[in-house]
Amino acid sequence: MPAADAATISIACSGVGQELELCKGAADAWARKTGHTLKIVTPPNDASERLALYQQLLAARSDRIDVLQVDVIWPGLLGRHLLDLRPYAKGVETQHFPGFVANNTRHGQLLAMPWFANAGLLFYRSDLLHKYGRQVPVTWEDLTASARAIQDGERAAGNERMWGYVWQGRAYEGLTCNALEWVASHDGGSIVEASGKIGIDNPRAALALKTASAWVGSISPTAVLNYAEEESRGVFQAGNAVFMRNWPYAWALAQAEGSVIRGRVGVAVLPKGAGAGRHAATLGGESLAVSKYSRHPAAAADLVLYMTSAAVQKDRALRGSFNPTITALYQDGEILQANPFMGELLGAFTSAVARPTTVTGVRYNQVSHQFWNAVHDTLSGKATPEQALARLEQALQRLSRRGKWR
Repeated sequence: MPAADAATISIACSGVGQELELCKGAADAWARKTGHTLKIVTPPNDASERLALYQQLLAARSDRIDVLQVDVIWPGLLGRHLLDLRPYAKGVETQHFPGFVANNTRHGQLLAMPWFANAGLLFYRSDLLHKYGRQVPVTWEDLTASARAIQDGERAAGNERMWGYVWQGRAYEGLTCNALEWVASHDGGSIVEASGKIGIDNPRAALALKTASAWVGSISPTAVLNYAEEESRGVFQAGNAVFMRNWPYAWALAQAEGSVIRGRVGVAVLPKGAGAGRHAATLGGESLAVSKYSRHPAAAADLVLYMTSAAVQKDRALRGSFNPTITALYQDGEILQANPFMGELLGAFTSAVARPTTVTGVRYNQVSHQFWNAVHDTLSGKATPEQALARLEQALQRLSRRGKWR
């Protein structure tokens, strides 16, 4: 490429797990191929802090970041600041999960290209389940009993740091994901239903929060109330937890050379609540978007299309266990060999529980903030589930003008 046509393109690459390494590697390859210069920006790992940074930059019409890594729930929040990628994609978006593309589309504009899909999964120590004659838990009651038995047995054997179950309990978006899984798995509905109705103050949702609250200080450390993804993974990967709730990225790290639990980890769907419960996993995932305020929109869009291509998604699946958003890759033998759970648990990804971003629109962030604070109050013992959910429902009614979100 002639030097006169070269541009400097900045891309936000998350630092969670292997994300920074893989993002930088692919982006560097694009730069070598095109002759453009690349600048890596590492935003906060905390999703809420990252969103706040994006909102600040975009509101100021800053060109500091050309390509944004955006969460599945953000296109509706940031849409007016994002470039329509449809003229640049030229139909390639049809290769991706239709639901994900629909999630990224507003008023006919493709605001982001799907990059990787996520759903909450249960990781477990297969060696410890075998040692204690336990099965992969089907219900939360099963998990609680097995976690307690194995935790106590391992502590008696000398590992005083062993815990039964680690997850994401910090007051942030990750707790919304965990708690939505608990509530949905107990048939307690969603935070806000697709119709706009608010019915979170119900006995099944209260039971879900009561079940989770009982884990804190029992099979989960009290410090779990400050855990995000990496804190919980750190405990599990150090060999000090029986079960862990996390996203698929943790698989490759657990199986990496040098990992003390390599070859001793299994992955399953998250447990369901008793009775009318069902298995539920919160839909997650990331896309790449271009800021409307980029000085080089065509080059930035070209980088997005390269980063979300089948070749790059396959490499990320093989090296980092990132779930592709391109349907054809789920028949790729190399990917399935490296990540057996991708084939076995495909349904967990394609039928995951969505957060109520569509119905709540630009107010979703406030909805989630209210929800995770109510849940955190319950987990930390500041309120009973019934008290927290009653206050939450009242707050959401006020926020929505009594269920009228538009």
